[in-house]
Amino acid sequence: MSAEKNQIALFNIDEAPDPRDIHGSPDLDSYDYVVVMMSGGKDSKACLLNLLEQGVPRSKIELWHHRVDGGFEEARVWDWPVTDAYLKALAEAFDVPLLFSWKHRGITGEMLRENSLTQPTSYELPNGQVMTSGGVRGQISTRRMFPAISADLKKRFCSSVAKIDVGAMAITGQTRFCGKRTLVITGERAEESSNRSRYLRFEPHRTDRREGKLARHVDHWRPVLDWSEQEVWDIIARWGVRPHPAYELGIGRTSCAFCIFGSPDQFATLKQIDPAGFAQLVYFEADMKHTMKNGMTLSEFADKGTPYAAATPERAAIAMSETYDMPILMDPAEWTLPAGAFGDSAGPQ
Repeated sequence: MSAEKNQIALFNIDEAPDPRDIHGSPDLDSYDYVVVMMSGGKDSKACLLNLLEQGVPRSKIELWHHRVDGGFEEARVWDWPVTDAYLKALAEAFDVPLLFSWKHRGITGEMLRENSLTQPTSYELPNGQVMTSGGVRGQISTRRMFPAISADLKKRFCSSVAKIDVGAMAITGQTRFCGKRTLVITGERAEESSNRSRYLRFEPHRTDRREGKLARHVDHWRPVLDWSEQEVWDIIARWGVRPHPAYELGIGRTSCAFCIFGSPDQFATLKQIDPAGFAQLVYFEADMKHTMKNGMTLSEFADKGTPYAAATPERAAIAMSETYDMPILMDPAEWTLPAGAFGDSAGPQ
């Protein structure tokens, strides 16, 4: 046998490095700030709990939530009414700060934009102040359409405009990140889609300028990228954290209530528990002469589904409330999986 063949025989493909590890893993002790982008869903919550299990000091951790409907005074269209209150209870239970940020007028404002600039972005600072950036430069343009059900974030602008861009602007707009090391954490999982399976686990964040005059070192870590849904629920159960009320309704993924990726059963459930919110989107559909679901009206789409049996009036009342009075933490021995676990996730492709 030739030397070349010997070398091939000695190579075990099972021991080949995971290409998503090309940038290594973060040294958690090296960061000044650890920012968890927190939706309230199971995956971002697992990210927080994973940090705590690895001994990251709570004094370094910040939870950031991007309000998809805009500022606190703006009308709710897309999100669960209970999300803000639930997240405040979560942050208080773990003694970590929660900072809100938002695109003015949220997803709706961008969706209805006509011959105008995109709206500014506001974000809370740790001292309680609010800063506003953007909205004064760029290209005057028109959308007048729902976000596309697509992996392309230029077309699926709800994610890019109301979440990703908002988080980036909140970092670049604050001098406290200059000359510091910041770790941004998001909860994407490869199991969710083929597109997400190609994400890197650890890489420089889009706001990173470590080599520039700002010396703003920002890394992006996806710690649960290779986790299964079982592993996510296991860590939540281990800590006895009560899930977001949407999961108790039977919904398998908590993002927007009226997520563009929602299934017929999810929209049938929302039409039942939130008829006014559903009617609002039907109005936008008629006004823009554009459908969310590729040529099928929302009413036709919802009529194809069946409301979840778990969406009882009692559970719906909690999800549709702007207050949350239940304890976030409970005895892990008494914790049970919500109805939405391992269910109809209907998320990005």
